[in-house]
Amino acid sequence: MGTHATKDRVGPPALASASKWRRVIGLAGPALAQQLFLLVIQLYDQFLAGFFTEEHTAALNTANYLYWAVTSYTSIVSVGATAVVARFVGAMDYPMANRAVGQSIILAAACGLAAALAGLLGVAVIVRFLGLHGASAEYAVQYLLPLAGLLPFYLIEVGGIACLIGAGDTRTGLRTLGGVVCLNVPLAWFLSQGSLGFVGIAWGTSISHALGCLFVLAVLFRGRFNLLLTFANLIPDFALLYRLLRVSVPAAIDSLSTTFGQLWFLTIINTLGPIAASAHGIAIRCEGLGYLSGAAFGIAAMSLVGQNLGAKQPGHAARDAWTAFAAGGVIMSLMGVIFYWFAPEMLSAFSPASNREAIVAVGVPALQLVAFAMPAVACTIILSASLRGAGDTRVPMLFTWSGFFGVRIPLAYWLTGAVVDLGPLGTFEGANLGLMGAWWAMFADLYFRAILLVIRFASGRWKYARV
Repeated sequence: MGTHATKDRVGPPALASASKWRRVIGLAGPALAQQLFLLVIQLYDQFLAGFFTEEHTAALNTANYLYWAVTSYTSIVSVGATAVVARFVGAMDYPMANRAVGQSIILAAACGLAAALAGLLGVAVIVRFLGLHGASAEYAVQYLLPLAGLLPFYLIEVGGIACLIGAGDTRTGLRTLGGVVCLNVPLAWFLSQGSLGFVGIAWGTSISHALGCLFVLAVLFRGRFNLLLTFANLIPDFALLYRLLRVSVPAAIDSLSTTFGQLWFLTIINTLGPIAASAHGIAIRCEGLGYLSGAAFGIAAMSLVGQNLGAKQPGHAARDAWTAFAAGGVIMSLMGVIFYWFAPEMLSAFSPASNREAIVAVGVPALQLVAFAMPAVACTIILSASLRGAGDTRVPMLFTWSGFFGVRIPLAYWLTGAVVDLGPLGTFEGANLGLMGAWWAMFADLYFRAILLVIRFASGRWKYARV
């Protein structure tokens, strides 16, 4: 192994003398900045869409949900990559860690090609299924096609960063996403203001992530944090691919179930009209600010849990995960305070001028409500990530199904409309709360799943998960 691959770290964090707070924050800090860059890309695209029409804004909101599905799909690569690499790094078995890196890149490329083909062939059907029609549907399809075509690059970028996170490196992801933002801002502006129009936003984002992919591959081939990608490790190892998939597939099903639930949830909201749909999409983007610290501390927890279990230190794994949850929960709760007090300004900043007042009036109560759900959101993100780092991905999947399809969707139907149509079973009166009814359903789902996750993690059964 070259010097670049070994100079960054002597041993895994589980064996270091630093306190658990320093370990967690040391990983979470760069990850938080990385999540901020991801949100900047989303918000910047939302900002550029504001220069177009209400139909373009509705198209972008639906497109964002579908790209969220892609982000969930990346779990089939990222979760296994982080968990397996972390176990090998924790055991200081670096040859196998490097082998896992190569297999993760193979898996990312294969899954990216499959997703690109499915997206290019089926995006129009999916958009229609989501209840978007007319000009908005046409704009959404046009926006999604370039994103679909460059999906292999995006999945390799995500997979490579996930491997480095497993080794305890969150700084490379930060540098990568920082570069993507620096490229995306001028590219998306130039392309969208020129002949490409609205679709130029998507092209700017796609090209930026493709270049980010090449940067991550260059880092891995050069070597970092005892990881070194070689061509020999890119030869398929089906036993190791199976280990990656054994962890990742349940996590991917979990994430895709969440996405399917969110898309189903969106179809309910789209029936409320373009004002409610626009308000919902913008409020979700603003709410994403609260998810930043949760995602960052979740990344830290996933890496540390995996490494500590690889080092045969389950007690350290539990303490680091609870520490990450405590720190992330406090920060997310403080973000909830900001949502409550500054909801009007946040909604106004991203609303198209043509219907700004109507969108703000509908969206502000929803964003203020979710402010009180931030502790539950912290729990669902950070403890789920901790369980994934341990390789315990099956039980959280069942929790997702229970929360979305047993709580959120049924409540959303009842709380949003005046009448609930059950087909052959007849109809009954709904609460007719509109968009607020949907967000109350989301609120109930988040706390339901949070309670289940606390019980699961406190039981300690995850310490014995096979990876």
